[in-house]
Amino acid sequence: MTDTGDTNPQLSISHPIPQEAFDWYDEYAHGFIDRRTFLARLSSITTASLTLGALLPLLTPDYAKADQVSFNDPDITARYETFPSPNGYGEGRGDLVTPSELSGPAPAVLVVHENRGLNPYIKDVARRLAKSGFVAFAPDALYPLGGYPGNDDEGRSMQRSMDRAKIEQDFIAAAKFLKNHELSNGKLGAVGFCFGGYIVNMLAATIPDTLDAGVPFYGTPAASEIRGNIEGPLLIQLAELDKRVNATWPEYEADLKANNVDYVMYMYPNANHGFHNDSTGRYDPENAELAWQRTVEFFKKNLG
Repeated sequence: MTDTGDTNPQLSISHPIPQEAFDWYDEYAHGFIDRRTFLARLSSITTASLTLGALLPLLTPDYAKADQVSFNDPDITARYETFPSPNGYGEGRGDLVTPSELSGPAPAVLVVHENRGLNPYIKDVARRLAKSGFVAFAPDALYPLGGYPGNDDEGRSMQRSMDRAKIEQDFIAAAKFLKNHELSNGKLGAVGFCFGGYIVNMLAATIPDTLDAGVPFYGTPAASEIRGNIEGPLLIQLAELDKRVNATWPEYEADLKANNVDYVMYMYPNANHGFHNDSTGRYDPENAELAWQRTVEFFKKNLG
């Protein structure tokens, strides 16, 4: 991960963001409360020094801050590629990003976005992986509807309107497409964030013969009845303050242990759900850097 210095919006104001604000944003972003309720709750904690107008932009993404590896970086090459998805929406599309000086097949990593489509932050994650020597592919679940619309609220609404089972099939198809890609060495990893973390867990349980290693960031587990299928190693990244996802961990861990899965879980102290996303106030630079170092090392170990 490229060090861009202090990009945490939370540090740009003297008044710290109350934890309740992060919790309410998480509820809003995942559809548990509507925007009116979210704004009403935020209004209840504003002060003269922290107005609603100042607080709201600190919680929502500013994707200009997420450009750690430029699209024009000479060390990488990026292009769109489509893939067939007969059990999903028929056809999918994503960003394929590769090292420019690729001399032969390389380990491949599927990059899975959150619940709002292929936004600039996830595209940048794919570029970071390519910069580290991987063939990275980041599909857009919203491609059947025209793709990520340019703002997260609309993206969430679009993704919520789609058939979740078909979206899952699209990512299964994307994983198989990438594993068998001419630039892949046949070893496949997957990293995902939030909804994408769930997708990584689901892939590990659904296509264990395809996925060689998975890194779910703050994602809920796959359905309990299929967890026994997991074979490949998992690096599970959780945030200490993420009550919603962490509530699912004890049962998931028990299943992983019962099935002798090779896994390690890291709980990042004082971190919120989304702490790796450097475009929002939830970003935690130190924990994000450490989690990313572990991610790259894990893939190099298991996909090399």
